Amino acid sequence: MSSEKKRVQFRAPHRLVDRTDALAAVLGEDRTDILLTALREYLQEATHDDALTQEIAAAYYDNEITFEQLKALVGAEEAANLRVLKQQLDEDFIDEVADA
Repeated sequence: MSSEKKRVQFRAPHRLVDRTDALAAVLGEDRTDILLTALREYLQEATHDDALTQEIAAAYYDNEITFEQLKALVGAEEAANLRVLKQQLDEDFIDEVADA
């Protein structure tokens, strides 16, 4: 994974930001560190959720996300497996249409 950083901006409810700042003060970190940790943990947990993994795969099959985005979300091995399955599904579809 690249260590380059990309600047992002977003709006969040005051209460959430206040809680983030309070936790940062307790831990002796800054707000960005807290947000990065929260985002990293959320993404790690989310990609291990079977239902979400199926949605990610469906987005890849429907060409809504690229293979590189898929790999970033589910890891190289799982992405490779999904790419093979997508190719097989495409070949099956072609055969099915050809037989009709």
